[in-house]
Amino acid sequence: MTVPPEGLPLAAEFPDASREQWRRLVEGVLSKSGTQSIAGTPAEAALATALADGLVAQPLYTAEDAPGAAAAGFPGFPPFVRGGRAQGSAVDGWDVRQRHADPDPARTAEAVLADLEHGGTSIWLTLGEAGLPVEDLATALQHVYLDLAAVVLEAGPQTGEAAARFLALLAERGVANEAATGNLGADPLGLLARTGEDGATDERLAEAAALAARCAADHPGLRALTVDALPYHEAGASAAQELGAALATGVAYLRALTAAGLDVDAAAGQLEFRFAATEDQFLTIAKFRAARRLWSRVTEVSGATAAAGAQRQHAVTSAVMMTARDPWVNMLRTTIAALSAGVGGADAVTVLPFDSELGLPDAFARRIARNTQAILLEESHLGRVIDPAGGSHYVEQLTEELAQAAWSFFQRLEAAGGQRAALVSGLVGESVAATWAERSVRLAKRREPVTGVSEFPNLAEQPLVREPAPAPLGGGLPRVRRAEAFEALRDRSDARLAATGARPRLVLAALGPASVHTARATFAANLFQAGGIETVLVEGLDPDELAKEFAATGATVACLCSGDKLYAEHAEAVAAALKTAGATTVLLAGRPGEEQRAAYQRAGVDGFVFAGGDAVAVLTSLLDQIGVPR
Repeated sequence: MTVPPEGLPLAAEFPDASREQWRRLVEGVLSKSGTQSIAGTPAEAALATALADGLVAQPLYTAEDAPGAAAAGFPGFPPFVRGGRAQGSAVDGWDVRQRHADPDPARTAEAVLADLEHGGTSIWLTLGEAGLPVEDLATALQHVYLDLAAVVLEAGPQTGEAAARFLALLAERGVANEAATGNLGADPLGLLARTGEDGATDERLAEAAALAARCAADHPGLRALTVDALPYHEAGASAAQELGAALATGVAYLRALTAAGLDVDAAAGQLEFRFAATEDQFLTIAKFRAARRLWSRVTEVSGATAAAGAQRQHAVTSAVMMTARDPWVNMLRTTIAALSAGVGGADAVTVLPFDSELGLPDAFARRIARNTQAILLEESHLGRVIDPAGGSHYVEQLTEELAQAAWSFFQRLEAAGGQRAALVSGLVGESVAATWAERSVRLAKRREPVTGVSEFPNLAEQPLVREPAPAPLGGGLPRVRRAEAFEALRDRSDARLAATGARPRLVLAALGPASVHTARATFAANLFQAGGIETVLVEGLDPDELAKEFAATGATVACLCSGDKLYAEHAEAVAAALKTAGATTVLLAGRPGEEQRAAYQRAGVDGFVFAGGDAVAVLTSLLDQIGVPR
C-alpha cells in the first residue's frame, strides 16, 4: 500500500456521522436505562449537567458549539485568552510560589530556604496578626537572594509597614532597583472584604497609590497591589462572582492609581490578580482564560495600550475544597487544581499543603506541595505547550459563557457604585451567601460529593495533629468549606467516643442474600458513617432472629436494606419485630411508592433514606435521637 504524501487518511473509508445519528444512539441507551429525555428537547439534554451561574455542561461539544474559538487569538496578544505571555510557560514554566504564615521567624526562614532549594521559585509571606510578625520580616528572608527570588507580601492592615521594611531590606542588601521582583500586597478592598471595616479604606487606597507610584518609578519588577479574589471564593462565591468581584476591584484600583497621577499603562502594570484553583478541572481552566479576556476588555476601554492588558495571574489551590477529615485526599484535589491552573495559563501557582486545614503544615506536607508542581512541570511537561486546552470545543464555550456571566455580575457591582459600595451595602455578601446556600443543598444531598467525608468516610482514621496556625483576618465575609457540615457531625461522634468509649451505632438489617441486599447496605453504611455513626450488619429473613441480633448490639436505631421484592414480602414484619426489640427508630433504604410507603410506616418504619435525600438533615436527626450532644 502506498501512503499518500499527506499521510494515511484514517477516516477515509468511513462515512461522516451526523449529530442526529449520535442522538438516536443516545436515545437508545437512555431508553434501556430508564432515563427519559424532556419532551421536545434533544435526547442529550437528559445527560446535561447544571453548573453555577446558570451555566450548563452538555455531554458533547462540536465546532458548532464554539463558533468564537478563533477569536481567542494568540498568546501575548489581546484578548489574551490564550495567555498573557507570548512564550507562555514553555521556556521556564510557571512561578512555583509557596505560602508561609508561621509566626516563628526562625522556622519560617528554614522553611523558605527549603522551598527555594527544592523547586520553589518565589515566596509568599503572610504577615501581621494572621502570620509572621512584620518586625521579623528580615529574619524570615535571611537566606533569600532578593535579586533572584520574588517575594510577595500579604500584611493586611500592616501593609504600609511591611512594604517599608521590605524596601529598606532591599536597600540594605544592595539589591539593584531593577532586580527586585514580587508584590508588596496592598489590597484595601480585599481587606475590607475580609474584615468588614471601611473606616480606613480611603487612607489605605492613598497608601496603595503611593506605593504604586514608588514601584513604577524605582522598581520596575515590583508590583504594589494585589487584586485578591480569594475572600469571595472562600465565602462561597461562584466562579462568575469571583471573576466579577475581581474585575470590579481592579477597576477601582485603576481609578485610584490614575487619579494619583499614574497613566493607565503604569497603573495596570501595578496589579496582580489572585484567583482560586479548584477541583473542578474544566471550570478552573476556563476561569483563568476568561479572567484574562475580561481584564483585556477593561484595559482596552480604559485607554491602555494593547500590551498593558495582559493580566498577571496568581493561582492558589482552593481552601474551600480542603478537608480536615481524611486530609490525605487533599493531595489529589490540589494536584487537579494545580494542573488546571497551569493549563489555564496562570503565571504563578501556590499549592496549599494537604494538612493546611489542621494548622501549620509540617515539612512533609510542604514537600508534597512543592513536588506536586515539580511533577506537573518536569515529568508531565504541562508547560511544554502553550494553552493546551485551547481549541477544545467545551473549554472554548465554557470560557465564553463564564466570561459573559462574570461580566453581568461586574455590571451589577458597578451599577451599585463599584466594589467598595457593593461591599459596604451588603450586595456582595448577600449575593455570595445566596450562591453558597444553593451549593450547600447540593452538598447536603451529596449531589456534590466530598470524597473521604460525605462519601467513603473512614471512621477508623487516626487524626493528624498540627500546631495551631494564627487565626485569619475576620469580621467581614465568612469563610466556608464544602466539608464543614459533615465534619461537624463527625465531631459530635468523636466527642461521644471520647466520653463513652463507643461511637453512636446503627444496625443494618440486611434481608435476604448478599446479592440482593449488598447495593443498599453499602449505600446505607456509607451514608451513616458520613455522620460518624458506626454500622453493624445483621443478615437474615426471620424477624425474630433479626430482632434478637439487633438487641444484642445495644443499638437503638436500625435500617432495613434489601431489594424491593423482599421488602414487599418481609419489611413490615421485620420492622415490627425490631420495634418490639427496642428500636426507637427504624429506617428503610429505598424510595418506595406512596402506597407501599404508607404500609411500611404503619408497620413501624419511621423514615426512608435514598440517593438525593438530605443526608445532613437525616444524620443530624439520628444523632439527636441517639442522644449525641450537639
